[in-house]
Order: sequence, then structure tokens, then C-alpha cells
Amino acid sequence: MKLIKYLSVAVVGGFLLGSCSKGGQPTSTNPGAYSSATGIEYGEDEEAFNVPEYAEFPQGPGLVFIEGGRTVLGSMEEDIAMTRDNVERTVTVASFYMDETEVANIHWLEYLHYLKKDSLPEVYQAALPDTTVWSRQLSFNDPYVTYYLRYPGFRFFPVVGVSWLQANDFAIWRTAKVNENFAAQETGGGRRGLFGRGGGSDEAVEGSAPSIESGLVLPNYRLPTEAEWEYAAQAMIGTQYTEDENQNNRRLYPWDGHQVRNPYGKEMGKFMANFKRGRGDYAGIAGSLNDGAMITDYIYSYPPNDFGLYNMAGNVNEWVQDIYRPLSYQDVEDLNPFRRDGTLDEAENYDSSEGFHSLVNDEVRVFKGGSWKDVAYWLSPGTRRFMAQDSSTATIGFRCAMINAGSNR
Repeated sequence: MKLIKYLSVAVVGGFLLGSCSKGGQPTSTNPGAYSSATGIEYGEDEEAFNVPEYAEFPQGPGLVFIEGGRTVLGSMEEDIAMTRDNVERTVTVASFYMDETEVANIHWLEYLHYLKKDSLPEVYQAALPDTTVWSRQLSFNDPYVTYYLRYPGFRFFPVVGVSWLQANDFAIWRTAKVNENFAAQETGGGRRGLFGRGGGSDEAVEGSAPSIESGLVLPNYRLPTEAEWEYAAQAMIGTQYTEDENQNNRRLYPWDGHQVRNPYGKEMGKFMANFKRGRGDYAGIAGSLNDGAMITDYIYSYPPNDFGLYNMAGNVNEWVQDIYRPLSYQDVEDLNPFRRDGTLDEAENYDSSEGFHSLVNDEVRVFKGGSWKDVAYWLSPGTRRFMAQDSSTATIGFRCAMINAGSNR
């Protein structure tokens, strides 16, 4: 009898699918009422496979879409340090989202506000940036130690004194907070229980997040991979003047040309980034400042690149996900390259136990982009440096990224 039942359902399902096919194939947002594999009706009873309704979520706050594709990663600059650690190679990077700007002090203060409200005191303490990164024994930077993070005038300056580990914790919190806010907006505030704040939901038990299958959550905010960061900084989309696949030039910086000044229009001659022009020159002379910033600057200062991203060169260096290895360029794969650990290049190969002849291990992470305290050499997207993941400085901040879920591009 069961066999007859399922055959009947299959015939009916096949008929319905056949009639639906005239209007188009099933899609993620319109899968149809019956399975195209078994013909069984979705959710026909409590034991049947249920397909929740799905509508593509809005783009995450602060993010810009980065269309992926083929590119040549690697340094175009003279290898002055003789590291040979980012030799040019062709790779493909899938589309993703990236923050339009660096994470700013106001964003970190919001984070601290909710941690203080919702978390244990030790969690709040662990999230505090190290403001003493501004302190120098032979320099009067004391005001920045006290005011840079919290004074209102610095609200939209990039947060610094944040370690790689702290940046990752922020991304985890941001994911939960954004999804909580989306859930509240969808139901007028009635679904905060999805994230442990009372209420209830058909999609999840109280106090737990909705499942991935529900389609009710954005993917995780996270640090970009080094390949994603470098690809986004290059913004080679701006060099495609025709519809063919030829790239007629590469970019030394995240903008056209091989100079650090704007070559076009009314802004001609103005600096394109916040960096150190030379020994002792952080901003130029009074009345004719060059980049206009002696330390960090407003996160929307200077022209965005062709992806619409601000300060992908200068202002602050930025943490990326990858651990550092000098030969990552030849080890990682050519589709979405990423080094998560010491595979093929174990930490034991580096002499760090006796006198620290090497600083390379599995706790050092790559940072990119150059800063207010760096010369122009480090503004080139292909340059790379590294630092311990639990360390911080006044020259390193970060921005977040997110996968382009539900797409093969």
C-alpha cells in the first residue's frame, strides 16, 4: 500500500512539476511545492521534509559588494626587504562583501557598550583596546592615550590598539547583533528570543539562533583573507574599459598611475592616502598640508577605489585572516587562496626556540595596506608584513568581510 501511495504522489508531483516547468525551473526562492527528486510534497505532514520560505536577505550593514574574478596577486614594488614572500601569480577570488571603511572608534564603543551590558566583566575587560600603543618614551603622544578612543571628535577615526584576536571577537559579536536586529525588524521586535532575549520562534528553540536552513540569518562577519583583501585593494574592475578579458595594466596602488598624488581634475596634485611622506614629515607644512593628517584620519577621507572602498592604502594597516608564511604564494591553491595553518610549511621548520632567529610560527598573522606612519612603499596592495595575533599597535586596525552566500561567483 505504501508503494502505491508513493507512486501516486510521484505521478501527481511529476504532473505538477511538468506543468510548473512551462513557467521556469525551480529556484532557491521558489522551489515549488513538490520535490524534483522524489515528487513528494514538501511539508505535507510532520514527518515530511519541510522547505522554509526564503527571500534573499538585505545586504549587511556597512558592506560593499566585491565582484570576484581572475587577477594577478603579488607585489609589483621593488623587494627592498629581500623577502620574496609575495611573488606574482594568477588566482581566482570568488565574489564577497567587504566593509566600505575601516572599523571606527564609534563602532568599537558600541561593542563595548553591549559587552558591558550583557557580558561578564572579564569579557568587557578583554575587549578594551590597548590605548597605551600611543605612548612613546621620547614623544609627547600622551593626549592620544587618553582621548583617541573616547573623545567625540575621534568617533569616525579607525580604531587601533586592537589585536587580531580582538578583531575576530568583534566580528563574532557583530554577526549576532546584526542578525538579532534583522529578526526584530522582520517581526516588529517579536523575535528577539532567537538570540536569547525572551520571546519565541517557530524556527528555533528559545535562546538559540535560527538554523542556516531557515534562511533567516546573514552569513558571518569575519576578517577578509589576504587574497580577498589584496584583490579588493587592487580594484582592477576600474581598468576594464572594454568587454573583453584583457587587463591592459596593473596598479601599483589602489588607484591609477604610479604616483601618490591625484592626477585628475580639481583634485589634481592632492595626496590619495594618509601616509608618511618622508623622515619627520607626517603632514606637510602649515598652510599647505600634503595628506592633511599627522596621525590617523576620518575613515571617509581620500577618494574611494573603484570598488567604493575607502583607505585601502594608508590611514591604518589592516589585519587579515591568514597566518604568515614567506612562501604562501607557492603553497596555497589558486582558487580562493588562504593559509589557515602551517600545512606544507610547519612551524617546526623555523628556528624560534633558540634566540628567536625566526619570528614565524602559527600565532603570527598578516597585515596589509600601510598606515599614517609608513612610507609610500607599504601602500602597494602586494606588500605584506606580520605580527603576533595577540599584539596591537597604533598603526593597525581592520575591516570585516562576508561571503556572497547562495552564489557560485
